[in-house]
Amino acid sequence: MVRVVVVDDHDVVRKGIIAYLTTEPEIEVVGEASSGNASIAIIEKEKPDVVLMDLMMEDGDGVEATQKISEVLPSCKVIILTSFYDDEQIFPALEAGAFSYLLKTASATEIVQAILKAVKGENVIEPKIAGKMLSNFRQPEKKLHDELTERELEVLLCIGNGMTNQEISEHLFIGIKTVKTHVSNILSKLEVKDRTQAAVYVHRNQLL
Repeated sequence: MVRVVVVDDHDVVRKGIIAYLTTEPEIEVVGEASSGNASIAIIEKEKPDVVLMDLMMEDGDGVEATQKISEVLPSCKVIILTSFYDDEQIFPALEAGAFSYLLKTASATEIVQAILKAVKGENVIEPKIAGKMLSNFRQPEKKLHDELTERELEVLLCIGNGMTNQEISEHLFIGIKTVKTHVSNILSKLEVKDRTQAAVYVHRNQLL
């Protein structure tokens, strides 16, 4: 069971999300909160696998809460679920440790899939948000990818195309364990935290 906490200051939205998630056999909602600040105590107590976090709330914003969650429970994956995708919300959330980004226009099925993928270490970024992220990178960063092996570069390009580990394995005809090893080496060499940032690196440097 994937343990989930839902944080949103709109009761109707929060209750609606919870109502749907409780119908999913692989998901257990272990807590809810109407503010980022209120969510911290719940998260410390319940130790969820995933937190669905709104960005803009009256009592403490989602970015600050995401930062605190990253500190008190690093293993927890924070999925931003927001109506806003302005630069001043997206980038601070990324820096704070947000794992995936969805807009509230996402379907219930998409939210469930994002939760299940998060526990597997697979990021999901809403295309509009990804576009905003990429458009804000004006200067190419140093060519850290020059340090990658030929196979690692192939895996990196697959990540840039949004492929999962299983899809990369099938595409390159290599085992899942080998894919995971390459991904780990890539993140280390590119000095990025996760697959999301690796994908951003690919597009920022126009590697595709």
